[in-house]
Amino acid sequence: MSNEQGFRKYILVLQWPATSENDFDALISMEDLLQSDLPDECGVVDGHDFGAGEMNIFIETDRPLEAFDHARTSLSTDKRWASVRAAYRPVDEQRYIVLWPKALEVFSVS
Repeated sequence: MSNEQGFRKYILVLQWPATSENDFDALISMEDLLQSDLPDECGVVDGHDFGAGEMNIFIETDRPLEAFDHARTSLSTDKRWASVRAAYRPVDEQRYIVLWPKALEVFSVS
């Protein structure tokens, strides 16, 4: 449960390779879709970043696994979903816990 100020325990990151303006447009579309689809109890979309060959959507959540499942449901029809990497971390730590793909061993945000 989040505290009274609305702070969540975890940051979930959805990440894709990105290099073009088309990638940026897709990022904005995916972020908008998540903002409208993600149930409040699963978290809040907290922005994005784009650069260094990647694009990321950040979700503040107390339920990273449920938030990821909702994101998958919302975004899986987009062809980019096949190349998603996802991980989460406690807000006060730097080490990520990989969710997807299962074989991914190292996750970072540039």
